[in-house]
Amino acid sequence: MFEKVVPVNRERHARTRIKEITGFGFAKDFHIAYLTMHEFARAAAVYPIVFVEDKEKDAFRPVTLLGLDAGENLFVSDAGKWEASYIPAIIRRYPFALAGSSTEGHFTICLDEGSSLVSVDGKDGEGSPLFDDKGEPTQVIENVKRYLAELQQMDQITLEFSKTLAELNMFTPLQMRVREGDREKNIAGCWVVNEERLNNLSNDKFLELRAKRFLPAIYAQLMSLAQIERLMQLKDKRLAPAKAA
Repeated sequence: MFEKVVPVNRERHARTRIKEITGFGFAKDFHIAYLTMHEFARAAAVYPIVFVEDKEKDAFRPVTLLGLDAGENLFVSDAGKWEASYIPAIIRRYPFALAGSSTEGHFTICLDEGSSLVSVDGKDGEGSPLFDDKGEPTQVIENVKRYLAELQQMDQITLEFSKTLAELNMFTPLQMRVREGDREKNIAGCWVVNEERLNNLSNDKFLELRAKRFLPAIYAQLMSLAQIERLMQLKDKRLAPAKAA
């Protein structure tokens, strides 16, 4: 989704303008999207929620499955419309992102200069400027700062959530075969909460999860797996015109 991510700089981006998101064509090839734990309740009503393993960081991250194949987002129409009631925050914050800095706990606001929403030189006059004529940040920057700061806090809690589940050996590989047209395929490389292990936790460990307010997210993840059927239906809908031809 991101092509050319660079730190926002008042000299480099003095004339840069950001256009309003009017379509989601930029996300049409994004088959997963990272989630924070706080999004589980709403996301679970639309998407399957699973975990992917980051082996370099020895950590698990929750994601939504947006498609059954890499490079295909079943929730973005040919016209660029997002066809679902909830849009993951990582998509909504585009073309901005946060990057870690050399100072612990500090982050740098970055911008995807390769995005069609970004006019680096601002010559077309479209969109809102990042900096005013005096080189001071506009309200756009202030809004982005606040929004990304909130997401960063949620992300830290989500990392703790995933770490706790891993320490309790709660993750198990997703074993599921789905129908895609006239063939079946395995969904691999994803992890989910093992419900049996959850139910067999000691009272102390279970109460620890409750005290940390992790239980609603766990149950939302388990319930979300029913949405894999939705992905299959959307895939069949995409394949229907090709079959008719």
